[in-house]
This record gives sequence, structure tokens and C-alpha cells, in this order.
Amino acid sequence: MPAKRGGPGITEDTVLGGRLRLLQPRRGHRAGHDAILLAASVSPQASGHLVDLGAGVGTAGLAAAVRNARLKVTLVEIDPSLTALAKQNILLNALSRCARAICLDATTTARSFTAAGLPPESADHVIMNPPFNVMSRQQMSPVAARRKAHSTLAGTLVAWTKTALRLLRPSGTLTLIWRADGLAEVLAALPISFGAIAVLPIHARADQPAIRVIVRALKGRRTPLTLLPGFSLNDRQGRPLEAAEAILRRGEALPLVER
Repeated sequence: MPAKRGGPGITEDTVLGGRLRLLQPRRGHRAGHDAILLAASVSPQASGHLVDLGAGVGTAGLAAAVRNARLKVTLVEIDPSLTALAKQNILLNALSRCARAICLDATTTARSFTAAGLPPESADHVIMNPPFNVMSRQQMSPVAARRKAHSTLAGTLVAWTKTALRLLRPSGTLTLIWRADGLAEVLAALPISFGAIAVLPIHARADQPAIRVIVRALKGRRTPLTLLPGFSLNDRQGRPLEAAEAILRRGEALPLVER
């Protein structure tokens, strides 16, 4: 991502081949492939209201809005400084007609969400890239903001998925990206009301184990789980694959079937 200075400690970067501009902290939690892959998991035919929980500076939600003009997007972020940048990014990309950002904890009460304009069953799609590195498992980043964004206590994922369930209308979709070795955690955290689960493994290289999984579930469905063929970002020599470049640079969709 080519970068320009956007102020003290802030850079202006581009993703999706320059179609989306982002102001973000120079250090700490920054946009990466995970957010773009999450946006690419939203069907090109999707419409209605999309809520991005834990949106950061808005990368995934705004990338979804850029790719699909029929979506209305709400970015939900707990950090006031990141929320402020998300609001600036909405303006920077001329997306005020379809996007807004609010400062809110993804695990807060239904009453707080309703007061912020997000009552129960007000969303057609929820996407999220939850904090997924547990402090006890690995050494954390020395950067405090990144450490907070990428660490979680037991039960946080359950709380996030419960919030998603409450926000979604019947047959609404929840899509999240997570560590591949934590797939069991995701499946255990999904409330029983979710079904028609589809799992897409993401591989850094075609000859290596998956590093991420994208999980989609539909509210109120009972269709069995589907494990989809893995998607690789690079070939065995580490060169970017054309299919991955089409998604990361040109905004095409991931092969994640919405049923």
C-alpha cells in the first residue's frame, strides 16, 4: 500500500488498487489483508444494512461499500481515536451517503446499541474481525493499541457473536475472519440459532497450512456445515496468485457461497 503522511503519527494509504483511501495510525493496528478478505466475503449481490463490528478505521466496512453501492454501512469501533479516523475516512472517500461510524463497545448492552441507532434485527449483514490473540498463548506486541486490538479474554468471541445475532434480521448473515487454528473456538462460540455455516480456509502459500478461516453463518437456518476448498494468496514460490490479486487489488469476491 503506497503511503503518504496524513498528519503527526498518521499515514494516508490506499487499498483495493487505489479505490479506497485510508487515514490510519502509523503505529499500532493497521489495515491488512484480513480486512480486505473480510470485505470480499460479502456477496456482490448483497443489499441492505451491513454492520462492521470492531471496525478500526473502517477498512473492511468501507471496502464493502466501495465494492457494492447497494449497501448501507455502520462502522462500530470502541476506540475513540480510531472512530474519529473512520469518520474522516468516510468523508475522504465520499461515502457519507451510505456509511457512518459510531464509538461503541461490541459487547455492550442492547439498550446502548438501540440508543446508537442499532436496535435488534436492524442489520442484514454483520462482519467482524475480532481480536483473536489470547495473551496467555503468545507474546503480545509492545505497541499498546495493537496489543489491545489483538488480545482477548475467554468469552469475548461469544459476546461478539451474541451481539451479531441480536442485530441480524432473520436469515441475515454473520461473516468473520479468525485464526485457522482457532476454528473450533469460532464454531463453539456461534449461538445455536446460526446455521448454514460455510468455512473458507485461507492459505498464505498453496503448500502450507491455512493461516486464517473465514466463517459465514445464517441466522435461523439449519443447513449443515460446508467446508469449502482452501483459497491461497501465493504460489509455492511465494508469488501472488492472480485470483488473490483480483480480490485484494481489483475488488472481486471470494468464492464463499451464500446459501
